[in-house]
Amino acid sequence: MTTQRLSFLDRLALPAPILTDGAMGTMLHQRGVTLNTCFEELNISRPEVVESVHRDYLAVGAELIETNTFGANRYKLAQHGLTEQVAAINRAGVEAVRRAIAASGRTDAYIAGSIGPLGVRLKPFGRVRAEDARAAFAEQIRALAEAGADVILFETFSDRIELLEAVRAAHETAPTLPVIAHMTFAADERTLLGDLPAQVARDLHKAGATVVGVNCGGGPEQLSRILQAMRQAVPEAITSAMPNAGFPELVGERMMYPATGDYFAEYALVFKAIGARLIGGCCGTTPDHIAAMRRALDNPALPLPRIHLLETNGDDHTDVPERPTELARKLAARRFVITVELAPPRSFVPQKLLASARLLQEAGADMVDVADSPTARMRMSPWAVCHFLQTKLNMEAVLHFPTRGRNLLRVQGDLLAAHALGLRNLFVVMGDPTKIGDYPEAMDNYDVAPSALIGIIKHKMNQGVDQAGNSIGQPTTFTVGCALNMFAADMDREIAALQKKIANGADFALGQAVFEPGRIETFLRRYEQVAGEPLKLPVLMGLIPLYSLKHALFLNNEIPGISIPDALLKRMEDAGDDAPTEGVRIAQGLLREIRSLTQGVYLIPAFGRYELAADVIDTLAVSRT
Repeated sequence: MTTQRLSFLDRLALPAPILTDGAMGTMLHQRGVTLNTCFEELNISRPEVVESVHRDYLAVGAELIETNTFGANRYKLAQHGLTEQVAAINRAGVEAVRRAIAASGRTDAYIAGSIGPLGVRLKPFGRVRAEDARAAFAEQIRALAEAGADVILFETFSDRIELLEAVRAAHETAPTLPVIAHMTFAADERTLLGDLPAQVARDLHKAGATVVGVNCGGGPEQLSRILQAMRQAVPEAITSAMPNAGFPELVGERMMYPATGDYFAEYALVFKAIGARLIGGCCGTTPDHIAAMRRALDNPALPLPRIHLLETNGDDHTDVPERPTELARKLAARRFVITVELAPPRSFVPQKLLASARLLQEAGADMVDVADSPTARMRMSPWAVCHFLQTKLNMEAVLHFPTRGRNLLRVQGDLLAAHALGLRNLFVVMGDPTKIGDYPEAMDNYDVAPSALIGIIKHKMNQGVDQAGNSIGQPTTFTVGCALNMFAADMDREIAALQKKIANGADFALGQAVFEPGRIETFLRRYEQVAGEPLKLPVLMGLIPLYSLKHALFLNNEIPGISIPDALLKRMEDAGDDAPTEGVRIAQGLLREIRSLTQGVYLIPAFGRYELAADVIDTLAVSRT
């Protein structure tokens, strides 16, 4: 006697989530298929290879198996001269899954007809008309439906409008089939055209998608936030999540995905706790990942994690999860932060700077600060340098943002540009006067002082409006730092300025370089006397590894706010040719002394000698709490 299989919709209604399979391309590549091959054509020419992948996923407990038809539409197949094979390739894809299910003896597995983007842009951002796109989707949907797919799965779409056209085509072509609609999001958790998860979820649910979800893009941690935003926007929707195995890394000559099966097992429970009804994997995931997820979902002894609601900006139409920067997270957790100042190159070639940043990263620096035209010398834009660091090294940066030389119109436009480039940490400062640099006749005016700009950023732009109260579309999410000189001659005036910056929303301060740690305690005591409470603002104290006696004398005599004790000057003088090493030893000792007084250190290497900063970090092996 055989038990009748539940329909896909009936299975979807059961309490236990449906576990899907993982990557197809990753597994085919592991079987020796080259990357320039048309993977979908293998359904016809090498069906046994495709079936073997399906069998592996079925063997570890996957219930929903995707056809190898992701790119089997007329536009993508045309690149391989296979335009006339659309129907045949899609039918063969369904048949390969059916044979694999039959061979496995499973009676609880379902066939998902996989459909990806067309690979062309739709109007108004491309040349393809909406009706032509629907026709292409309909051609693929019809073949999958006629071959016996249980559900249509649209995945890895980055254009919300294209995905809505695909859903519409599914309803018109195969109205009885359930539809799963997945978007993919960039690192800033927006689509390619800037749409937010909440808007995507609302539109797809309204369009009639049976399941609304997210796949590809990033790893489980990012997709968990996106899924939460979707669930909060449309709590009645059925949702799903299929993350990549983390962000790919180049190891030797191979692209490797870092996330392990155990990590995926943990996030299977996270996704279930959020409310996902379908859970699986995308690029880089293998049967090992799916097997680990299966074990976790089937183990009643494993408790579901507690899910806290995401903070949103409060606008029902633009809800976006608040994503603190790593700097903000570490400051909130009271961890000791190490950052190093980098000066942009005086050319358009960033390779040496990137190599220096990598050195600092390996030594243990949490992030880097990128100065803007230090000492008023012409250099590459710090925005470009920060962008290079964050995209090429995955190293968070703090953008120095001087108000000098910018009017209020340009200031706000520049901030929007910085945010668009993914830069979220700012150090707002006056900036060096142009008269000391390469172009002493250059314009030096400004409309807004640093303390006022901090208020504009925190109380205006981070609330979604500009200084004039006009909407900027979405709130920015900047973490903002201010300058602090604990060693100012007029300490009370400095404290008053600091209080104004704090009232305007400063999140942290970068302190003037210290050579007498005892003066930090003097400032903190005076601040408490004036303010009536201890200083709560996190301070990253400046620290300059001295390079030579001449360097030390210059700082001591010509830089306001810096005072170097005679004992340290004597050590530099006695060191002779070994002065750079002695400077590192002095910096190490100072760092040990200020460790309990501040929340971090802001290393400022002289003359681009970043290896000395690395020695300070590496040799100390600072313990973080």
